Amino acid sequence: MPHWPDGEQRVASRSYLAIAALIAAGYALTLLIFYPGIMTFDAKFVYGYIAKGVLGDWQSPLMTLLWKLIDPIAPGSGSMFLLIATSYWLGFGLLAFAAARRSTRMALCLPLLALMPPAFVFVGIIWRDVLFAITWFLAAVIAYAAGHRGARLWLPAQALGLALCAFGVLLRPNALVAAPILAAYILWPSRLSLKRTAILFVPAMLAFFALVQVVYYGVLGATRQHPLQTIMVFDLGGISHFTKQNQFPVTWSDSESAMLLNSCYQPTEWDIYWRLKPCDFVMRKIEKEQGLFGTAAITEAWMLALTRHPLAYLRHRSAFMWNFLAGDNPTMWLADLDHWTKTVFPDRVAFAALVSLHNLLKPTPLFRTGLWLLVCLIVCGFAWRRRWTPEGAFAFGVCGSAAVYVLSFFAVGVASDFRYGYWAVLAGIAGGTLATLGGSTPKVSVKSSCDHRKAS
Repeated sequence: MPHWPDGEQRVASRSYLAIAALIAAGYALTLLIFYPGIMTFDAKFVYGYIAKGVLGDWQSPLMTLLWKLIDPIAPGSGSMFLLIATSYWLGFGLLAFAAARRSTRMALCLPLLALMPPAFVFVGIIWRDVLFAITWFLAAVIAYAAGHRGARLWLPAQALGLALCAFGVLLRPNALVAAPILAAYILWPSRLSLKRTAILFVPAMLAFFALVQVVYYGVLGATRQHPLQTIMVFDLGGISHFTKQNQFPVTWSDSESAMLLNSCYQPTEWDIYWRLKPCDFVMRKIEKEQGLFGTAAITEAWMLALTRHPLAYLRHRSAFMWNFLAGDNPTMWLADLDHWTKTVFPDRVAFAALVSLHNLLKPTPLFRTGLWLLVCLIVCGFAWRRRWTPEGAFAFGVCGSAAVYVLSFFAVGVASDFRYGYWAVLAGIAGGTLATLGGSTPKVSVKSSCDHRKAS
């Protein structure tokens, strides 16, 4: 522990107490507004697997297993909500306490920044994207908080951070392209070397891919539900629209063909072809009538369409990405799944106030994924020369990972909801805050992790 003069010790103690009070108040406010959490359609789907005793890969089988383990704490939505909310405030608390050695004022700001609507309004909504983002946020914070300590604390913290990084990939397998950047930061939190990160990138990505295969289908025995083919169906619909030629391995009626090529396509979500009328005939015929979904026929048609019509594919993907980054997309989930005509928590004044604030800000750039991608890119640029410091490495690691993750949706995105960019929101807030400290001097002299390793 660092040694402070008596006067500075008293100031530091008061600062830590203030940080603890702000974190406790934020956590209490979260419980007041959201408990027992808002069950979404996707979350209900995952939770339903617990009763059925089934593990499928459409969502994350690991989330189902985790939920089953913690469900006795508060059966239903409560257990998962408590996990998400506790992890969220634990992350901001650890980050604030660790940042206090650089700037007390900035450390006190972090719990307040955690209340920013684009971050806070999702803490009570049960989505795996929210759990994924908070898991990665906590992984990075643990690495930063422990990076200045000795090997006795650092090595377990590093292992925990890497485990949380891997858990995030198991929640969101499309995150494997961004995971190596976060993993590199966790391995070297004091100074982020681009050379080491580049060397690590491909082997780490392959390792994360192998991890998903082993855990999903080897350890857990998850049922294959072919989520990758949702991307292919969406792409085939987009290419059909822009070429005005059917790309599906299916013959349509004249009326179906006219709708498919002209009116069905929207660069918003693949659900248009799956469950939204009047174009749900696409998946009905592919899946139920002809049994093609999940077969090689869809994959072959997709590869053939990309080969023959690359420009149409790029037009479709560019239209989707623009909508994802700049569109007025779905944000908070407010529907009561047990009473579809009603909203959740109708009698809670605090929740109603938060919803009103959300509705006021929703048309603004704060609820546009593109803004947070831009914030992350700017933070990366700002932290470029500071990446040899713990704060610069943190900023570059989390924001670099978040930027790559958001950009990966150009190829794999099938829906435009704001929640898919939530990792960029947390990374932008935390990374942007610490990036401003990258050039400052610590209040006390604390040895770097490298020095501790040498000493050990």
